[in-house]
Amino acid sequence: MIFNPIVIDNWSRKPYFEHYLNNVRCTYSMTANIDITLLLSELKHKGIKLYPALIHMITTVVNRHSEFRTCFDSEGRLGYWDSMSPSFTIFHDDDKTFSSIWTSYGEKFNDFYNRYLDDMKMYGSVKQFIAKANEPPNTFPISSIPWVSFTSFNLNVYNEGTFLLPIFTIGKYFHQDKKILLPISGQFHHAVCDGYHASMLYNELQSRADTYKEWLPNI
Repeated sequence: MIFNPIVIDNWSRKPYFEHYLNNVRCTYSMTANIDITLLLSELKHKGIKLYPALIHMITTVVNRHSEFRTCFDSEGRLGYWDSMSPSFTIFHDDDKTFSSIWTSYGEKFNDFYNRYLDDMKMYGSVKQFIAKANEPPNTFPISSIPWVSFTSFNLNVYNEGTFLLPIFTIGKYFHQDKKILLPISGQFHHAVCDGYHASMLYNELQSRADTYKEWLPNI
C-alpha cells in the first residue's frame, strides 16, 4: 500500500485538474450494460457467486489505470495509490438494512474469492453500517441494487467536491436479444478522468467478462 504524490506542476493533466476542481467543480455519471451471458453461465456451473466476481472484475480494471486510483490522502496531498481494494455493501434481507465491508484485493480471483467468503462468514451478519473495521485508505466503494435494471444512476455527494475516486453501483441483470445484460453505473470526478477514461473502463469490463476463462479458477 504505497501512496505516490503527484507534482502538479510536472503533471500533464494540471490544466484539466485545476479547471474541474477549482473553476467548475464537476463530477459525472455513466451507466453501461455489460454482456454477462457466458460469464453468468460459467459462474453458475462452477457454483461461484456473481457479486464477488463483479467486484473483482471492477477492481482489476480500476487497478490498471492510475486515473481511477488518484485522490487526496489524509494529509491533503494529491497522488495515487499503487493498488486499490474494494469496499462494498451487503444487504440484510430480514430488516432491509445494509452494511459495508472490505476485502483485500489480489489479481488471482480464487485467492480474492476465498477472502471474500471468509469476510462474509465473519462479518456478513453484523448489523452495523461499518461491519468490518480498520478499512485501509486505499479502498473505493461498490454497491449493488439488484432489484431494478436501471438505465442511469446518479450519486449526489454533498461535501466539498474533492472525493476523486470512482464509485460504482451494480443493477439487476436482464434478458434482451438472447443476451443477459447487467447495468453498471460509475460516478467519476472530471478533475482526474474524462469520458475517454470512463469509456475505456467499460470496454475493459466487457473484455473481462468475455475472457472469463482466463481468470476464473478451474474447479
